[in-house]
Amino acid sequence: MSGFGPLLAKELREQWRTRRLLVVVIVFAIFGIGSPLLAKYTPELVGALAGEEVARAISPPTTADAVLQFLKNLGQTGVLAAILLAMGSVANDKERGIAALLLTKPVSRSAYLLSKLLAIAITLLVAVGVAGMAAYGYTAWLFETLPAGGYAAMCALLLLQLLVYAALTFLGSTLSRSALAAAGIGIGALVIVAIVSALPVIGRYTPGGLLEPAQALAMGQPARDVLAPLAVNIGLVGVIFGLAWLSFRRQEL
Repeated sequence: MSGFGPLLAKELREQWRTRRLLVVVIVFAIFGIGSPLLAKYTPELVGALAGEEVARAISPPTTADAVLQFLKNLGQTGVLAAILLAMGSVANDKERGIAALLLTKPVSRSAYLLSKLLAIAITLLVAVGVAGMAAYGYTAWLFETLPAGGYAAMCALLLLQLLVYAALTFLGSTLSRSALAAAGIGIGALVIVAIVSALPVIGRYTPGGLLEPAQALAMGQPARDVLAPLAVNIGLVGVIFGLAWLSFRRQEL
């Protein structure tokens, strides 16, 4: 794995210089702040727009609503961010000849790929962490204080979900020379996973299946059978990276 350290530092600098890290963190923070606010004031907004009778038909907002709103918002926006971050990671380098230039130096292909995927993971980690802290603070202010450990565990499961989609798009970026093609693979994977998630048995092992135990953990409740889906999704990221490496090591750049 020669050259991994310098390559990772280069990727992180690029995440900062291109403002990708800053933009993703800001977007996630907005949803982190907005999720409990939206959960709290939705009945009032509905009442102002549709009338008091309609607003009275809506159940009063609860802490669980704030947590669920956060998971939904980050689950949707975060997946798109993961796809956008990963879509051009390798494909753009191949198209511009940067990959061939880097790999003429004493740099292994596995180090090259791992540094890129890890930089994407770090960007998502920072963004989810900032969003989680913002959502936790506003949930405590508007509703009640939740167990900090459980809320952190929820954010960790959410991060793992995003990493699976980032890894799938990363595989597409490794297989192709087009960022758009990689994005298409990521979006296609999102659609397929959404269909599989609806299946009664298999669905709980998909990335979307992590959200139910994530909500339970945030609320301080026991998450039943979370270890198996956790292990499956961590393993899935590893398998996807392995496929990317097997493909990339045979490519002529």
